[in-house]
Amino acid sequence: MSGDWWVLVLAALPVLGLLVAVLVRGRPAGADPASLTAEPEDRPLPAVVANPIRIEPGTRRRIESVCAGLGWAAPLWLETTVEDPGTGQARLAVERGADVVLACGGDGTVRAVAEALAGTGVAMGLVPAGTGNLLARTLGTPDNVAVAARVALTGDDRKIDVGRVRVDGGDEEHVFLVMAGTGFDAAIMESTPEALKVRVGPLAYVISGLRAMRGRRTRVTLTLDDGPPLRRRTRTVLVGNSGTLLGGLVLMPRATVDDGVLDVVNIAPKGLAGWIAVAGRVISRRGDGSSRVEHWQARSIVIEAEDPQPSQLDGDPIGDATRLEIRVVPAALVMRVADVPPPDAPDPG
Repeated sequence: MSGDWWVLVLAALPVLGLLVAVLVRGRPAGADPASLTAEPEDRPLPAVVANPIRIEPGTRRRIESVCAGLGWAAPLWLETTVEDPGTGQARLAVERGADVVLACGGDGTVRAVAEALAGTGVAMGLVPAGTGNLLARTLGTPDNVAVAARVALTGDDRKIDVGRVRVDGGDEEHVFLVMAGTGFDAAIMESTPEALKVRVGPLAYVISGLRAMRGRRTRVTLTLDDGPPLRRRTRTVLVGNSGTLLGGLVLMPRATVDDGVLDVVNIAPKGLAGWIAVAGRVISRRGDGSSRVEHWQARSIVIEAEDPQPSQLDGDPIGDATRLEIRVVPAALVMRVADVPPPDAPDPG
């Protein structure tokens, strides 16, 4: 048999020739490169949940241009309403098979979209268009619409923690991504007119803050994880997934959006001198013990106030509340970011 190998080769030549001819005829000669692009139904689908009050003229056109330039399908464009600030629109985007959902608006729009996306595994991108844009600042999202959209479509995935809040023993839990709070901070958010924010931007919060500084301290009880109750006098209690404030100030120096814990700060100044001391500690980013500014970290927090207090989630007032039950859900939301920082790196703010 070994001496007859050439007979087998000769017998196989016609079969090989036929196979080559079929392959050559099946290959398009000088194919048009445009014909090699993905079919429309095969292109990844982006969705945009946009607050029409916040976005500037031309925003939709710029985002659509970025999508087309990157070979994505035309975005599913969903606008928020007074009745639904973004949660229902984001759920619809997931149902329609969106590969990424861009939240185009302020912190309220971002929180509403996250309410729907947390736990789904669908990535969320940010196109900042609000007054504070605190999560965008924390994650280093560019302010430019086109650049932010490009990051949302092509950036790295970073899983971040999500805070959940139950108000006064209610059945529903609400999501927050940056900070939840009660007292002075929430009173500022509640008393800042929307028209003033549009006219002067972040300065509106400063104006409202100066007006609210003369308020009185109230009594609260804090329970952190399974620890004993802590009774305090306070002007405001804040629970943060991120510690970044406007102007690059950092209220919670240890806070990181993916460390699996929430940071808690109790601010209890008395008089003008007390507020000056608080400002000094925030500017210097000191997180050690103080009777005016106390810091903790926990996975679950209960805040019980002696009297109903103004409360807020990511800057959105939610009315007066006596009890807030707060917990962290680690790595619950996939965010598209320009770069994923190394483990344990502090949020840039």
